[in-house]
Amino acid sequence: MTPLTTSRLVSGPAGAVVHTADDAALGRIEVAVLDPVADLDVIHRWVTAPTARFWGLGDLAPAELGELYAYVDGLSTHHAFLIRRDGLPIVLLQTYEPENDPLGEVYDARPGDVGIHFLLGDRGAPAPGFTTRVGHALARFLFSQPAVDRIVIEPDVGNDRAVARARLFGFALGPQVELPGKSGQLAYLTRAAWESSGAGA
Repeated sequence: MTPLTTSRLVSGPAGAVVHTADDAALGRIEVAVLDPVADLDVIHRWVTAPTARFWGLGDLAPAELGELYAYVDGLSTHHAFLIRRDGLPIVLLQTYEPENDPLGEVYDARPGDVGIHFLLGDRGAPAPGFTTRVGHALARFLFSQPAVDRIVIEPDVGNDRAVARARLFGFALGPQVELPGKSGQLAYLTRAAWESSGAGA
């Protein structure tokens, strides 16, 4: 692994594995930089599924989606990753610096904040506590950067499942904010809160 990092965000060449972890129930978790060409079929299937309506990309043709993520791949402030479980793609993850995103215009960003968008695609074999285990694996990846002190999310206020899942995971709800094309529910997970839950051990 040869990740390229800023103080908060991990990145690297398209397709590069930048983080690995082993989970007793899930197996090997790999975080790879999204390849907008090689991974296009997988992510297009996910973002156009009815369950991904809040992701906001369901109307894009494959070529348009590929162009969008090729653009993201060229940014230093926003990155996209494909998470695999024992080789099976299961999650599309986007990370970003909130102060360099529209979100930074509607809340007081802190120097240690990292924003994320998370889309669960496939699951593979049944595993107890699947979503929670995946969430902790991603938190370990994000908090592997010492400069990251807080994970920030802003799910659509109408996405009841995402908001409920965030609360169960330990996120503290903040105010509702108006963003381009949506009303978002701000929520925060600090490093201290995550570690005190025992998940960071």
